[in-house]
Formats: sequence, C-alpha cells, structure tokens
Amino acid sequence: MPEPLHALVLKHRELLKFVVVGGTAFLVDNAVFYGLKLTVLEPKPVTAKIIAVLVATIVSYVLNREWSFRTRGGRERRHEAALFFLVSGVGLLLSSAPLWISRYVFLLETPDVSLVTQEIADFVSAQVIGTLVAMVFRFWAFRKWVFPDEMPQPGGMRLVRTPESAEEEAA
Repeated sequence: MPEPLHALVLKHRELLKFVVVGGTAFLVDNAVFYGLKLTVLEPKPVTAKIIAVLVATIVSYVLNREWSFRTRGGRERRHEAALFFLVSGVGLLLSSAPLWISRYVFLLETPDVSLVTQEIADFVSAQVIGTLVAMVFRFWAFRKWVFPDEMPQPGGMRLVRTPESAEEEAA
C-alpha cells in the first residue's frame, strides 16, 4: 500500500472498522427487513424495520465491542452495553423516521402510488437515508459516551483519558 494511503488508513482505522461493521449490520438489517416485509409483516413495514434494526444492533454491538472499539472502554460491560443499546435506540428512531415520513406523511404507499414506487421509496427512505443518518449519529455517540477515549500503554496497560489529562495534553 502506498505510504500516504497507509498513513491515512492507520489514522482512521477505527472509523474504517466501524464502517465495515456498519456494512455487515446493513446486510443483516436488509436481510431481516425484506425477509419480514415480504412475508409475515407485509402490511407493517415499520414494524419489520424496527425488528431488523434490533437484530442488526445486536450484531453491531458484538462486532464493535470486539473489533472496532476494542482499544476503548473504561466502563463496566453492563454499563457499556446499556449505553450502547440506549444510543442504538435513538439510532433506531432516526433510521425508522424517514420510512415513517415516506409512508405516512408523503403517502408513498399503494394504492396511492404504484408498487414499484412504494418499494423504491421504502428502500431510499429506510435503507439509504435512515441508515446514513443513524450511522453518523451512532459513530459520534459511541465514541463520546459508550467507548470513551483510552490510550493504550506499553505492556498492555490502559490509561483512561480524563478531562484533566486532556487539559494537560493540550497545554
């Protein structure tokens, strides 16, 4: 890999890992969403979306905890998991809102529009817009509250960054 690209990848490796985990969760979300929406929850697409996001969130927690943010932490696991799922709950609302708006505000559903238009509107609103909005929020919130900044120390020890240490670094 060319040096400038290698340096960029190293600098943003946490974000890149988060994006890979997000891509995996996106695939899980799509598989569950369309599996439910096209079968047992056909008349309830928002319910199908909520279930899909919940399943994808569980996958996301495990992958983010063990890979994306493995050098972060500083919290008891139960507390960390509770914060993760709280942040993800807000993400669930953010990812479901565009689909709800598409269906129930803009009335982009049959019989008001064709089935093709409805499906395109569902995909764009839920799987593109909703996912992007929730992803940006989650990355910010995970770094800020769920996996607070820690600095690895030689010998495997970790030093938790405190507000006081951040001020000392800045000085």
